[in-house]
Amino acid sequence: MEELIIARNVHKEFLLGEVKVNALDDVSFEVYKGELVVILGPSGSGKSTLLNILGGIETVSSGSISYNGIDLSSMTERELTSFRRANIGFIFQFYNLMPNLNALENVELAEELSPNPLDPKELLTQVGLWDRRDHYPGKMSGGQQQRVAIARAICKNPDLLLCDEPTGALDISTGVQILKILLEFNKKYNKTIMIITHNENVAKIANRVFYLKDGNIRKIVTNEHPISPDEVVW
Repeated sequence: MEELIIARNVHKEFLLGEVKVNALDDVSFEVYKGELVVILGPSGSGKSTLLNILGGIETVSSGSISYNGIDLSSMTERELTSFRRANIGFIFQFYNLMPNLNALENVELAEELSPNPLDPKELLTQVGLWDRRDHYPGKMSGGQQQRVAIARAICKNPDLLLCDEPTGALDISTGVQILKILLEFNKKYNKTIMIITHNENVAKIANRVFYLKDGNIRKIVTNEHPISPDEVVW
């Protein structure tokens, strides 16, 4: 398989007052094109920090991250902004929708950020919300807002989709539906998806699972037979 991401000896430090905190400590791994990876670990393990570095939101303190042969570690803020716009889609636990735009308009925002966007109308239909296209976020449930956020992220047609606890605030049936949408995007378009979660059962849908603890990847496990979202126990 062709490598999309290569991380080598990545360290990330933060200063909390005068105290130095190691969020990531000597992290190394590869992620392959078309792969679905779950990053599993408790709160404070460094999951979100790692996702933010992969998405060009934060930079490493030392070590290197390359994306499709491009060294992110040496990029300027402006270069990282261009990189995110061209390559990355983000899905967060909290939906970050524009409250003054309806569902369709929120998805259409992504068209302006991509040279090769997917059809917003088709995506909103795919996530089961075409009949809610004129509804504003304040009139939608949490699950509906999350589906709009996913349609918006996918509309960019990113090569890498980064998902931070995308099912964390959802009920079981909506969570399963969200995982199905993500898997369909992964398989239909051969896109790489990385999901962070606390839920070990969600990890069973992935090709590989990275177990993160105290800022370090303790092990990487390959799922020879990933399960379907319908089989996930919540």
